[in-house]
Amino acid sequence: MHAFILAGGFATRLWPLTEKRAKPLLPLAGKPILTHIVEKIPEDIAVTVSTNAVFKEGFEEWKQSLNRSNIEILIEDTNHDDQKLGALGAVAQWVKDANIDDDILLLTGDNYIGFDLKEFIKAYKSNALLATHDIKDLERAKSFGTVILDENRKRNVSSFEEKPTNPKSTLVSTGCSILPANTLPILIEYAKEHPDNVGGIFEELLRKNQTVECFTFSDLWFDIGSFDAYLEATRALVGDRIIAEDGASYGETQIEESVVLGQRSKVTKSTLKNVVLFEDCTVEDCELTNCILDHHCELKGVDLVGKMIRENTKLVQEN
Repeated sequence: MHAFILAGGFATRLWPLTEKRAKPLLPLAGKPILTHIVEKIPEDIAVTVSTNAVFKEGFEEWKQSLNRSNIEILIEDTNHDDQKLGALGAVAQWVKDANIDDDILLLTGDNYIGFDLKEFIKAYKSNALLATHDIKDLERAKSFGTVILDENRKRNVSSFEEKPTNPKSTLVSTGCSILPANTLPILIEYAKEHPDNVGGIFEELLRKNQTVECFTFSDLWFDIGSFDAYLEATRALVGDRIIAEDGASYGETQIEESVVLGQRSKVTKSTLKNVVLFEDCTVEDCELTNCILDHHCELKGVDLVGKMIRENTKLVQEN
């Protein structure tokens, strides 16, 4: 088995945080989203991370920070969204160029998965396997791609719905799957006409009378595609506490709910509630609620609610 992680998007909904940093490399509860994923992949499985030319340096630096040798960074020669191969197109190109004939553990680099990937792999037999999360809310299911199971064979998928108006299921696809080696020719052919539709390969397998099985988990899962989702994931993982990374400090400061202080960030005489500071930030005499500050920000004497602050921003209110 070979793991392939899709991490080539430009993530415009999380700008300015992703202006110079790929979304999978955003810090989440003290380490990059991508690190959370890779740490769950068994050590004996090789990992290929697919990204674009814009973020090449960031991924190379990330790779060097890990104590794992079997990771490859695959750079797609694109600098804009309209130049991309498409997510499924990138998988197909890699399969062809690298002559892949193994089963593929396919993951999206911006999804946090709380379940044990070893258990997921153990559940794989010979058919395509899709990880689903039961969100237990039909209203919320309208915003996702839902998975409908066979009434007689509960492990088997019968159909899919993309952001349905009237969902028939609360099972949502999570960007984690296993594709058997014998399905790769179907993937390559399907990707020629549908390079952007990763989820569509499972519908294509059903059309080809292939069995698609379902692995349902109840552990935490987040599709970190927006500011609100990022903060929600942070609150779930951090809880009512503070994570202070190396060199970070805070004094005369009230901490409420979830707070993460990046390396060397310093906070004094402030109130922080659900706040994430990246590296080397300075906050003094501020009240911040539901905020994310990119690295090297300096704030003094300001109150902010629900803001993402661009790197190197200086907001100083003099008395």
